[in-house]
Amino acid sequence: MKFVKKFAKLNMSDVPQVGGKNASLGQMINQLASKGIDIPDGFAVTADAYRYFIDYNKLLPKIKEAFAQLKDPKDVSTLKVVGSSIRAMISAGVMPPDLQEEIVQAYINLSKQYGQEYVDVAVRSSATAEDLPTASFAGQQETFLNVQGVEHLIESCKKSMASLFTDRAIVYRIEKGFDHFSVALSVGVQKMIRSDRASAGVIFTLDTETGFKDIVMINAAYGLGEIVVKGEIVPDEFLVHKPTLEKGFSSIIKKSLGDKQIKIVYASDKNSFIQTIKTTVQEQQTFSLTDEEILQLSRYAVIIEKHYSDVHGAWRPMDIEWAKDGVDGKLYILQARPETVHSLGHKDFLTLHTLGKKETNPAILAKGQSIGNKIASGKVNIIASVQDIQKVQEGDILITQMTDPDWVPAMKKAAGIVTERGGRTCHAAIVSRELNIPAIVGVQNATQILKRGQDVTIDCSRGKTGYVYRGIVAFDEIDIPREELSSIDIPCEVMVNIADPDRAFTIASLPNDGVGLARIEFIINNVIQIHPMALLHPEKIADATIAKKIEEITRAYSDKQKFFVDNLAYGIATIAAAFYPKPVIVRLSDFKSNEYKNLVGGIYFEPEEQNPMLGWRGASRYYHKNYKESFALECRAIQKVRQTIGLDNVKIMIPFVRTVQEAERVLQELEKNNLVRGEHNLEIVMMCEIPSNALLIDEFSKLFDGFSIGSNDLTQLTLGVDRDSDIVAPLFDENDASVKKMMAMAVAGALQAQKYIGICGQAPSDLPEIAKFLIERGITSISLNPDTVAQFLMEYQKG
Repeated sequence: MKFVKKFAKLNMSDVPQVGGKNASLGQMINQLASKGIDIPDGFAVTADAYRYFIDYNKLLPKIKEAFAQLKDPKDVSTLKVVGSSIRAMISAGVMPPDLQEEIVQAYINLSKQYGQEYVDVAVRSSATAEDLPTASFAGQQETFLNVQGVEHLIESCKKSMASLFTDRAIVYRIEKGFDHFSVALSVGVQKMIRSDRASAGVIFTLDTETGFKDIVMINAAYGLGEIVVKGEIVPDEFLVHKPTLEKGFSSIIKKSLGDKQIKIVYASDKNSFIQTIKTTVQEQQTFSLTDEEILQLSRYAVIIEKHYSDVHGAWRPMDIEWAKDGVDGKLYILQARPETVHSLGHKDFLTLHTLGKKETNPAILAKGQSIGNKIASGKVNIIASVQDIQKVQEGDILITQMTDPDWVPAMKKAAGIVTERGGRTCHAAIVSRELNIPAIVGVQNATQILKRGQDVTIDCSRGKTGYVYRGIVAFDEIDIPREELSSIDIPCEVMVNIADPDRAFTIASLPNDGVGLARIEFIINNVIQIHPMALLHPEKIADATIAKKIEEITRAYSDKQKFFVDNLAYGIATIAAAFYPKPVIVRLSDFKSNEYKNLVGGIYFEPEEQNPMLGWRGASRYYHKNYKESFALECRAIQKVRQTIGLDNVKIMIPFVRTVQEAERVLQELEKNNLVRGEHNLEIVMMCEIPSNALLIDEFSKLFDGFSIGSNDLTQLTLGVDRDSDIVAPLFDENDASVKKMMAMAVAGALQAQKYIGICGQAPSDLPEIAKFLIERGITSISLNPDTVAQFLMEYQKG
């Protein structure tokens, strides 16, 4: 055939003839099908066919004449007229008989291959200048789904050709310097996968926000994958750790349930191809992929990424579309293209945005999923329809329900974007990353909550959740010189403290030797939210409102204990994966009784204590009859992280150990829960935060692999200062000679016992002189708050 090529006959050298998408499909069918990856077959109508169609209908002079009207691509009204007129010309054109015959014959052959009279196909564009490493905005041309029959196929091919001149594609080519008349379009015709009866979505072989390389990110929803690509719902999101996956572990490090309120399915009306319907409550409350399917898709993604990286001789993170067939139950790869934001190179500076130091508690108007890690301020401009995008002014905060590629001209003017719908791989998210502006997606009722013209600040610097604040909130922009910091020589390890898993990938990009303190309280408080005993003993919850809230939070789990274990494990695993294979010291729970009481259901399980700071906390809870069942859940989570997910860089740290006897009881409790020091290379560290710890450091050294000084509690207990009391707060001083003597005693004793000793308390982050004091005494590591790492290293270099 002259104008039609089967996918199996194509490879990446055919991009000039069939464009990036179709060439990539051919490449995968030829090279990766043998590795177990299923790819639906089809054919490409070539770029020569497009040119032949244009010549046959004598359209080129008319298209050039239409373009002559467009003097300024920012002139939205003229752009619309020009684009619409060109698309109408092409759609009304006549398909040349010989070209039509080739397309029809290829379609008949494909139908026979799949045992159908008229096979259901997707008709997609594949422009010859798209999906290049330096040029790929989302959705430049159109896609037509569930196309069946010769007549519908020919019409869809013409519409696909016409979509080379969508408004957004015209603007995009002008900005990228492509000649409108040099770029051609190939049409891909591919067998549809019946994901309308199952699920579909997209995969990225890196973290889309930070560029972190070692994960696979899967977005999934029920129905056809367009619902995810277009950002009409918040999809389920799964993260898988590549290095441990390749070692054979079940390396899922995150599962997040999306809303999935609607789905796209085949239309029941014969006059339509597809339709959007509501999902069932069960679908909304159920993950759209099983764990094994998540892992299988991740294996496919790793194979695809490795293949394209080998082909290009450099790392090529990939953007992949996938679908599950509800008829045969198989997983299919539909497309694969290079990711174009983070693959372009390593920046010399790491830029961090943080709220100004005086902005301790800005008023939150709304929140959703954050895209990027920046902060931006501006005036709210609510745009309901793409017809009104000319109203967007430079520096506005654009608020709308959702965007599609037609919104790009307006998005380029905005300082930030807020959408009511969509997830982290929706159109607004993809384009805002390319434009390097912050966006918050999935903000329910944003167009009602926010008012046109009001000043707001959007903050994407705090992990997965993005916040919209009232007014102009001050923030700092810090450029951290990567190479300069990495070259600083310091006589101890510099580690970081971390609590929020959603910030782990960003923090891991700082110069570091691992995590000196990973606090799990943040995960319990913000993700799990429920007191663990309430999940173990729901019969004790007398308040129907509390019981209902527990049911809502745990809706994706019939086994409520598994909900706790999984979510704690995923939070810890995300942190451990970010720093792998560097050590990550995870401190077991150290809530005080008043803090536990604030968890959902906590009032039924916590005592009333006069001074919780000195009461039932840390080690004393783990073996107590009223809590050890909950401690067993923590242990199961750690086991899952180390042995199922494979992140054996996790060490356990025990907080607030008052006596040697208590230390022995906790170690016995750990053993009962299959966490035995030395087994599977497990190291167990103790917090050194009570004077008894420093005084008996030689005795504790017989039981533990190392220590970490907690300067806050050590100062409190050495000086007898309640750090919750404002009245005696001025007496709290880590620089006091008695506190420093305790620290020095701990360091000397640990080193004499040949044990690791670090400090993870607040002191070295706030007081460089404390760090210097401990470094001079030979401390093994200093663990700092992330926002002080760069300053600490640069100050140390200065002496």
